[in-house]
Amino acid sequence: MNKDGLIVVSNEEIAERIFRIKVQGEQVSLMKQPGQFVHVKCGTGIDPLLRRPISICDVDITANELTMIYRAEGHGTQVLSRYVPGQPLDVLGPLGEGFPVEGRRKGEHALLIGGGIGVPPLYYLGKELQKRGVNITFVLGFGTASQVFLKEELSEIGTVHVATIDGTYGIKGLVTDVLTEAYGLSAGAWDVLYSCGPLPMLRALQDRYQAAGKEGYISLEQRMGCGIGACLACVCPVQEEGAGKKYRKICSDGPVFPFGEVKLS
Repeated sequence: MNKDGLIVVSNEEIAERIFRIKVQGEQVSLMKQPGQFVHVKCGTGIDPLLRRPISICDVDITANELTMIYRAEGHGTQVLSRYVPGQPLDVLGPLGEGFPVEGRRKGEHALLIGGGIGVPPLYYLGKELQKRGVNITFVLGFGTASQVFLKEELSEIGTVHVATIDGTYGIKGLVTDVLTEAYGLSAGAWDVLYSCGPLPMLRALQDRYQAAGKEGYISLEQRMGCGIGACLACVCPVQEEGAGKKYRKICSDGPVFPFGEVKLS
């Protein structure tokens, strides 16, 4: 973990209220595990007071450049959307435990599923799996066509299926509607699943594939206070029975967990 002032290289809107910000600095060389996140201070004063957790979308170690994609929805991220090139940005990270990629073998088939703002961390993950010779299929879920992003970039890494709830782009429906034999994505067609997105989507994936004995990992999206496991604002219960309530801290034990470790209630 490191805290540093990175310099904004670019900050642009790439879809409806979705921004891609690139920052540069020596701290980026530490960000080598896909699925980790950074805690960003939006602004220079006390408003907003708390940092915002933002997933790592891509890392260019050679250029010391970090790419993040975020939705400008609340006050903090709206402030962040007004940052301009050359402006310093206070970033704490990398934080958390990311997606495990060590041990993946050439020729395996990985299924990467993202919903909305859960799509960005799959890009860096996809690149790391590609280096290991893993075949990759992406399934992306959005609300409508104006919210679709990263499809072209992900298409350079693997096969991409897009589902929109209103059917204005790609397949009409949810990501789970794509996970069928009709699209070649039944449970027997892939070896490991990685996913990030809204809780109902993650719950549906864990319920379906944990019971089937499939290997899978989910990354939880959660509001956080400190981002380092001290404030206990982002705990979730484990699935373990019979030993009283036990919890995991999403910021430090996660945000990535294997199927079956935590309850998604």
